[in-house]
Amino acid sequence: MDLLVIAIILAGLYMAWNIGANDLANAMGTSVGTGALTIKQVIVIAAVFEFLGAVFFGKRVTSTIAKGIVPIDMISSIHPDIVVLGMLAAILAASFWITLATFYNLPVSTSHSIVGSVLGFGLIAAYNGTISFSDIHWAVLLKIVASWFISPALGAIFAFLIFSLIRSLYLHRASDMPAVEKKFIFLQLITACYIAFAHGSNDVANAVGPLSAALNVMGVTAGAEIPIWVLVMGGLGMVIGMATWGYKVVETIGSKITELTPTRGFSAQFATASVVLIHSYSSLPISTTHTLVGSVIGVGLAGGLAAVDLGVIWRIISSWIATVPIAALTSAIIFVGLEVIFL
Repeated sequence: MDLLVIAIILAGLYMAWNIGANDLANAMGTSVGTGALTIKQVIVIAAVFEFLGAVFFGKRVTSTIAKGIVPIDMISSIHPDIVVLGMLAAILAASFWITLATFYNLPVSTSHSIVGSVLGFGLIAAYNGTISFSDIHWAVLLKIVASWFISPALGAIFAFLIFSLIRSLYLHRASDMPAVEKKFIFLQLITACYIAFAHGSNDVANAVGPLSAALNVMGVTAGAEIPIWVLVMGGLGMVIGMATWGYKVVETIGSKITELTPTRGFSAQFATASVVLIHSYSSLPISTTHTLVGSVIGVGLAGGLAAVDLGVIWRIISSWIATVPIAALTSAIIFVGLEVIFL
């Protein structure tokens, strides 16, 4: 049991590091892409506001990831070891996929990855007869999946409208384009803080949700409340991931989809952070990646279709489509292997 506790905590840290390297990096990539902030400044902002979002607003979504998809309480009452191994498999499967995607500079959804991984473990548990397929919370899963399509559309629409309004009120009327853009650098600093807070509030759950469920079953933590130290650990891991490997995805988001200026970056960030925070309050684990990419596309489309690199977008969307089935299959394989070793 002690070995499993250490393994699950290390796996949670590895997942948090991956989220920082991929998801937090794409959330902050627009600030770097516009030249408003340097990588070092982004890391400092992320360190402060990611922690605040994770610790003070991260419990709602963490509970959904921990118990909202697979009936953890039911499984633990029958065979608690299966919950521990299943959550360990889910964390490892999601982490491996995100590491691979980050290596290829692809901003994938960590939310998709962990939800697919938890589902993969749940399907094997149902296949083994531990639970029935009807015990899986399909309605919650359907809401989560629906939000993945809705959030990038909302981000794109919101960002398109914000940038169009800014262009109409300021850019077209200004005698100097560069002076207005310079003023928006400060506003983009504010939205960088906003998006880091929103990201922490939603995506910390992708690392600590399965971890929290496993620790609870093992008796390391008690009660329904997510311990603060678990949320802090997730926030710390994400910041370290951003600082050590996040530059690869920052480049894709910041410069490869469309040309970004401070006004466009502000529009994309404000739209993304607002959509993510609303979903965090609703306890839904949405994809910050999807929302931000949708928002960046939205501001790009405000300048016409030619302003958007469709080739890059297609690569990103292809990786999105592959995420859930790959994560689910990998989780199922790892879970079966862990059962052979430990049970």
